[in-house]
Amino acid sequence: MTTRLRNAITLVAFGTMCWVIAGVIAVAVNADAKVIWTCVMGTALGFVGIRYTIRRDRRSGI
Repeated sequence: MTTRLRNAITLVAFGTMCWVIAGVIAVAVNADAKVIWTCVMGTALGFVGIRYTIRRDRRSGI
């Protein structure tokens, strides 16, 4: 795995964790449903992004 792709995976994982933390805080302060669903969707898309980045790395054959 090249350094550039490793950094990309780290960046996407960090963003996903930020959405998870924001979701936990939103639930704790009893935020609107829109805010909670935004955090849920951000987390889900983050996991898709992590999977995509790992698959892209495996396909590149570097």
